[in-house]
Amino acid sequence: MLRTLLLALVLITSTVTAKDKDDGSQIQPDNYYPRVKMETTMGDIVVELDRRRAPLTTNNFLRYVDKHGYDDTVFHRTVPGFVVQGGGYNTDLEEKPSYPEIFNESGNGMKNELYTIAMARQNEPHSATRQFFFNVNDNPSLDPGKNWGYAVFGMIVEGSEIVDKMMEVETEYQVALGEPNFPIEPIVLKKATILPPV
Repeated sequence: MLRTLLLALVLITSTVTAKDKDDGSQIQPDNYYPRVKMETTMGDIVVELDRRRAPLTTNNFLRYVDKHGYDDTVFHRTVPGFVVQGGGYNTDLEEKPSYPEIFNESGNGMKNELYTIAMARQNEPHSATRQFFFNVNDNPSLDPGKNWGYAVFGMIVEGSEIVDKMMEVETEYQVALGEPNFPIEPIVLKKATILPPV
């Protein structure tokens, strides 16, 4: 009797826990390739994420999108032939609040190739939170080898020409951020939206 009661309690608890999850896994849970539309001041970009190969990273990104965490943020780093990076600062260059750091999924088989989206991080391999970047070239130096790489979790499926334009803007040194490749004319991510499943 007691054993049955405990088993029932465990089942109820796990069901409630799964239902109440707020880590992004509850967003379109049966969709392995969710899409996100990014409306920027330079045009729209649509990315398709890969939840099969990068589940933690995809869920983390979806959580920020779902909570409007990327709305009105800037692309603060544009390096021609390398990357376009954003997601971390608002239009006043204040750092946005972050969820805890996530495990680095750079060993998932996805490469830092042209028009992929990947997570930015500090030198510590498992330090990614909210900043992401678009690869605007094939960047094998960012892939894992002897050391951890940068986790790719999707690719641009619409608007790659917008990222190309972003890469070419004039930049300057931004003292507040210590960023040498800061766009003179701010590039703003006005709104990020999770698209309906296709």
